Amino acid sequence: MKFGSLFAGIGGFDLGLERAGMECVWQVEIDDYCTKVLAKHWPDVERYRDVREVGAHNLQPVDLICGGFPCQDISYAGKQRGILPTTRSGLWFEFARIVREIRPRWVVVENVSALLDMGMGVVLRDLAACGYDAEWQVLPAAAFGAPHIRDRCFVVAYPTGHSAGVFLQQSRSRSPSPQPGRLCSDCRRPHTRWGDNEPSPRMVRMADGVPHLLDRLRALGNAVVPQVAEWIGQRLLAYDAQFGSRGQTMD
Repeated sequence: MKFGSLFAGIGGFDLGLERAGMECVWQVEIDDYCTKVLAKHWPDVERYRDVREVGAHNLQPVDLICGGFPCQDISYAGKQRGILPTTRSGLWFEFARIVREIRPRWVVVENVSALLDMGMGVVLRDLAACGYDAEWQVLPAAAFGAPHIRDRCFVVAYPTGHSAGVFLQQSRSRSPSPQPGRLCSDCRRPHTRWGDNEPSPRMVRMADGVPHLLDRLRALGNAVVPQVAEWIGQRLLAYDAQFGSRGQTMD
């Protein structure tokens, strides 16, 4: 299964989906530091800078589009202005436009858990307008072995009328247990610290009193936890293996 990554950051979504067995075809990321990280780890993947400048005219068709659009106006820690054309979180509308133009079989959206209270209606409305049904669940990183809670809302969308049941309990693939420090059965493997080998930007900042690791910490803070993306990717591939792509093709 081939996928494209919007708001790719340092590639947490991409790493997880690749671990599940998918192939990254293109990435879209505007941040300079994050782009350097992507270029190091995905040197052969097509990259674009601005979601406002991409679409069916320059993006390859893919089976899945994933991305975590900006959370600044959704997060409880932010100004809570919501998803509007005038806010950074309003870049969701570009996400929806690209989905409408590319029409992948799957869409996976990530954001802070506050999305449930401040914008989920907009996301579901726009996905429905594009011809997609959706299901969602808040997944804590702690359920996948991380030493912190990090609740994030994940939305999985697919062609209208074809229930995928990605987040429902199944005998072959259990939903992760929300207990800190425990690994789910699907992701029981050793994981190294994410980002240890990321390149540091060659910028002189200490003279201004700004630590040179600021970009790295910000990028890690915004990243999707790869183990969570891997688990979702496994569920999608398992669905395709069981049911094939019938009913999933978008004309």
